[in-house]
Amino acid sequence: MDSTNQLIFFCGLLLCAAIFASFLSRRIGAPLLVTFLGVGILFGEDGPGGIVFNDVPLSYLACSFALAVILYDGGIHTPMKNFRQALRPAVFLSSVGVLVTTSIVALGMWGFLGTDPLYALLFGSLVAATDAAAVFLLLRQQGIKLKPMVANTLEVESGINDPMAIFLALTFTSLILAGGFAGMERGVWSVPVGFVQQFGIGAALGIAGGRMLTFFYDRVALELGLNPIFALASGLLIFGAANILGGSGFLAVYLAGLILGNHAYRAKQVVKQFMDGMAWLAQLAMLLILGLLVTPSKLIADIPEALLISAILIFVARPAAVFISLAFEGFSWRDKLFMSWVGLRGAIPIYLAIIPVLLGVPGNFFNIAFLVVLVSLVLQSTTVGIVGRLLKVGEVQGPETAEPGAPPATPA
Repeated sequence: MDSTNQLIFFCGLLLCAAIFASFLSRRIGAPLLVTFLGVGILFGEDGPGGIVFNDVPLSYLACSFALAVILYDGGIHTPMKNFRQALRPAVFLSSVGVLVTTSIVALGMWGFLGTDPLYALLFGSLVAATDAAAVFLLLRQQGIKLKPMVANTLEVESGINDPMAIFLALTFTSLILAGGFAGMERGVWSVPVGFVQQFGIGAALGIAGGRMLTFFYDRVALELGLNPIFALASGLLIFGAANILGGSGFLAVYLAGLILGNHAYRAKQVVKQFMDGMAWLAQLAMLLILGLLVTPSKLIADIPEALLISAILIFVARPAAVFISLAFEGFSWRDKLFMSWVGLRGAIPIYLAIIPVLLGVPGNFFNIAFLVVLVSLVLQSTTVGIVGRLLKVGEVQGPETAEPGAPPATPA
């Protein structure tokens, strides 16, 4: 009984501390995601909190749940007009861009560090996904209003590039465990078949699930308080069903949210407000858990390698991915350069780094991914306002402070 009460107390204490820290971070201009991770670290085994938490399977489960909620909310709050306008360039960034990023990071690790090619490709896939949550929060704080096409592309990219990065991470992890393509049951063809299966099933279930949700809300009048609970439960049902059938649950839940969020029904405002709160809770919980998993004293040895990977990612891989993916999309070189610099990494690389650890692949994936994210957030987020003004990519306005109830952009 005492242990149960202590667990409830510490959960409440962690969440309250993170919320209070977010208030302080807005005042001093610190990256919000770094603040949440920092609270988790302070309560961890190397911090004053002294909590020893190393349950990797539980962390993966909790973070998967949280990410599904965050992507669902991201879809719900994305206007269909913006989605259609930015879909083409966002798809290129989320497919070709992720592949280019993965390849260049892997090539740099192989060339400079002599890393085994499969391990290098796995590292590249872990850090390939961007995080729009920090970007839009910082843009609001620093008073930069982006051109609609640039902002929409970055937002939609963040919602649909996670499945590609996850697919690559799982693929390269499986290849390492199998000893290469020769050790896989279906050989080299298993990769393209798996790709089609993941995205085909995920897209089909997401669209079908979203349509079924709108059909239900048009015909069934639930108690007002049950509407948001049903919406959340349905999103998790779609996510789980897609994963069970071999598809991408993250793509499915994002598309389902997109369809539901752009449909007019009686309880729409209640559902959106509820999902706002759930997305914030999911983001807080995920970052706190990832922060608790980190042991700062064990990061020191990995700093040189992480700095090299960060430099390759920020100054070579992301710009190459943007310029190659958007070569024929009509963006100016200023827009492309800004979008290159705004490719911040967030919770997704740290979450993905749990996969090889969970499956027993040797290597310091988690520590290195954490350090790469830290470098990206600190370096890029503190300079994004300066870069935006130098490149003149948007209108400079008075700095704004995000309201506590404002919906977070998709943090992945």
